[in-house]
Order: sequence, then structure tokens, then C-alpha cells
Amino acid sequence: MPTFFKPETIRLSCVDLSFEGLGVCKDNGRVVFVENMFPGEEADVEIAYQRAGSLFGRVVKLTKPSPDRIEPRCKVCSICGGCQFQQYAYKAQLSYKQSKVKEQFRKIAHMDVEVLPTLGMNDPYFYRNKIQMPFGLVGKGKVYCGFYKKGSHVIVPIEKCYIEDERAEKILQTVCSLMTSMQIRPYDELSGEGAIRYALIRTSKCFHDIMLTLVTASDRFASSERFLHALLETCPEITTVVQNVNPKKTNVILGERTKTLFGRGFIRDALCGVNFRISPKSFYQTNPTMTETLYEKAMDFAELMPNDVVFDAYSGIGTIGMIAAKRCKKAISVEIVREAARDAIANAKDNGIANFVSYADDASAFITRMACVGDHIDVLFMDPPRKGSDKRFLDAVIKLKPSRIVYVSCDPSTLARDVAYLSKSYKINKIQPVDLFPQTFHVETIVELTLKK
Repeated sequence: MPTFFKPETIRLSCVDLSFEGLGVCKDNGRVVFVENMFPGEEADVEIAYQRAGSLFGRVVKLTKPSPDRIEPRCKVCSICGGCQFQQYAYKAQLSYKQSKVKEQFRKIAHMDVEVLPTLGMNDPYFYRNKIQMPFGLVGKGKVYCGFYKKGSHVIVPIEKCYIEDERAEKILQTVCSLMTSMQIRPYDELSGEGAIRYALIRTSKCFHDIMLTLVTASDRFASSERFLHALLETCPEITTVVQNVNPKKTNVILGERTKTLFGRGFIRDALCGVNFRISPKSFYQTNPTMTETLYEKAMDFAELMPNDVVFDAYSGIGTIGMIAAKRCKKAISVEIVREAARDAIANAKDNGIANFVSYADDASAFITRMACVGDHIDVLFMDPPRKGSDKRFLDAVIKLKPSRIVYVSCDPSTLARDVAYLSKSYKINKIQPVDLFPQTFHVETIVELTLKK
């Protein structure tokens, strides 16, 4: 928990950016982390609280801006917390992400590694194909949507988001307007009352598919049929509407039950020449343009041969495994979310890929069983969640001895930790950051590892 105290304002200079994109300032031996401050800048900073021994502050007045500071397109980007770097020149963002990956390997893995320059977008805006927003109420009746302010449950109203697919804007405005006119109340976290909690929109880059998922607090809500009819009449571009029911008092967005209200209940998209169906709960990368760059680079790192057996761990809807299957003998895909694993099977059938198999299972348990019975794999693709892999999985990998590993990660710290563990048996060949999340401090990274002789 943070410790708050009487604020003090001091003049500080920013010398670096932290792992979370905060300005790093030093004052007589103290380190202060400051939001919306970039290297080379000076500012009057109010030091407001302390957490885990670190001081945090906010800019009161910027006295010397960085040459890399630019005018952001969004006027609330520094408030909503969705994209912290809109004020930071894109070239500087890419350089920061390269340095961030290198620093995490130095700090966590104790390795001085070469990191390739970050691969970025030509136009780093309007790239997100997945949008999720909660709803709030102004006064007694007007409904609005937005993002939670960082570290709070306060919803910052958003009329236009510059990193979301532009097709989502009209749909969200329509949902708000209909909820207001039909007096459908948004869910209130404190009271537990209200009908609609979130709207999730998923868009397709390659097809005209758009899915709207309404997350509700109960199975039914007032005027639901009239709401759906008016929504589709105003937004005929929506190809499917799904209702997800989440009655729990929780920060988790999606509940366990889902039903299709209109359309097929999924959308389609394509990556690297393979078509995919995407359900409401399926994991699918949010930046389709850079995901193709990411996967093409991953395939280059894998150096697949026609007789290779490939294992795709934490596979989601089977994206990497199916792309690899077109270049190898067999691809085995394992994903713990059953809906996603079912999508993977359907995707393989739709694409006529016969040398791909998908299992709904825990990746660590599955690969451990493979190691125990002496199964063989040539290439391992692993794309775990932010927390990274676990010792059980990595021990099984070392026992199986695939000749090549391609590790895809959304968190450089857990990536560095896991690669350090694998380095007992594997050599790091290449480390490639890819900017799947422009205007934010997040970075995706690919590491190529080969078995030591």
C-alpha cells in the first residue's frame, strides 16, 4: 500500500525512463518516479506518496521540455493511462523499448546481451482490434464510456481513442446513446446495481467482421430485445453480438457464461496467409499489422525444415502453430482455455491443415508428460502470458532438447528470467523487440535459442 504524506514540490531533472515508462529523477540520493516526464526534461515536481520504498511524484510545471516531446493527438492521454507515450516521439519510443529489453536482461538475467533495434509501425495509431470499455453515469441519466484512470475506479470519458480501430467509435457512441434513451443503467461497482458492465469490440483487419460483446451483471436486462434491434439498425456493420454474463463483484471482465444474440458468435481474420476464427474469450494479438511482422520474424528465427515436429505452447487459437504447420511435418498446439483450443481445431479444418493437432491442456503438464515418455520435438514456440513460464515447463524443455526455441514474450522481465534458466542448455542467438503496442511502454520480444553442442 502507498504511504501518503504532506506533498513537497522540488525542481528535478529526468535522467531515464523506468520499466513502466515513468521518468526517473534523482534528488540528493533519492530516486523519484514521475509520470509524463522524459529524459532531458526539468520540471517542478510534487512528491506525493511512497510505495515499496520508492517515491512518486507528478509534474506541476514543466520548465525544460525534451526535444522528443510532441503534442499528443489525444487530450486526455496523460489522464486515462491507456497510452502514456503519446507525448513522446515515436522514434524515441522505439529506442526506449530496445533499451528496456537490454536492461531487463542485465538486471534479471545478469547478461550483457545484444538487442536488435525495435521493429515499429509506419503509422502507429488506430491499430487495436480489441476494445473494452466500462460505462458510467453522468447525473441521473446520461451514460458514457471510457477507461479507468490509472490506479483507480474512476472512469475517464473517452469520445475518440487514437489507438483503437476507428470503426469502434460509432458503435460505442450508439451503445451509450441507446442505454441513455432506454434508461438501461450501467453497472455500479460499489452498489452492485445496474445492467451492463462493459462493451468489448473485436474487429477484423482482413474481413468486414465486427463482434460486440456486452458484459452484463445478469442473464436479462430491461429492454434487451429493443436495444439489440435498435443497435443493429444503427450499426449494420456489426456482424455478431454476444452476451457474456458476469454476476460477480470482481475486476475480471468476462464471466463464465456466454450466449450469442446475433450472428455466428465469432469473427474471422487472417495472418500470414492463414484464416482464423476468434471467439469472445479467445486470445488474439491486438495489433494485426505488427503481429504479422512478429510471426514472420518468429518463423525466420525457427528456420523450419520439412521434417520438423513443432510444439506450440500457450497457443491461443493456434496462430503460430498453424502458420508453422505450412512449413513443417507436424505442429502440436496446446492451450489451457478450452474455447480457444476448440477455435484452433476449427481453424485448422477451415484452412485444410491436416498436420496440425490442438489440445486443451495446461502447457506445463502436457510437455512434462511428453518428456516422461521420451517424445521428440525439433522446434519449440512458446508465447506464455505476462507471468512467463514455470520451472516445471522449462525443466521438461531441457529434458526434451528441441534443437531450436523461439520464445515470444510480452514482458521482458519474465522473459529474461526464463531465458537465463534455459541458458544452461541453450545459446541466445538473437533478441528482437517488436512494437505491438505503440504509444505505450509495453513491448513484445522474440528470442531465438539453439541447443548447445
